[in-house]
Amino acid sequence: MANIASSKKDARRSAVRAARNRSIKSSVKTKVGRFRRAAAESAEDTEQLALTAVSALDRAVSKGVLHGKNAARRKSRLMKRLNASGVVEKAAAKPAPKAARSQKTPKTQKAEKPAAAPKRRPTRKASS
Repeated sequence: MANIASSKKDARRSAVRAARNRSIKSSVKTKVGRFRRAAAESAEDTEQLALTAVSALDRAVSKGVLHGKNAARRKSRLMKRLNASGVVEKAAAKPAPKAARSQKTPKTQKAEKPAAAPKRRPTRKASS
């Protein structure tokens, strides 16, 4: 056990964080497990469960519980399993026609970045 007050406080904070992280990880595992069972049974709500699982993974990354690449790998496996299950309609998987893709609405257009300021060269310190 820590003797220093700041170390004791740090241990308490770590315990609280661990409990919170455990809860989030458990939620992610539950949602992924539900999707996997539904995919194995070819249930009708498989696609919705996949979206829920992906959302849970993204939420865990945003809270710092999972590493981004870990979640990306898991999402990739989920999508691979979803596509292999054959539940997703093939028509929905087709990309939009080229003309429809090129038209952007004002909301989706990215704002232009301002021009970067010229970089300053470091000054030398005068040696005496």
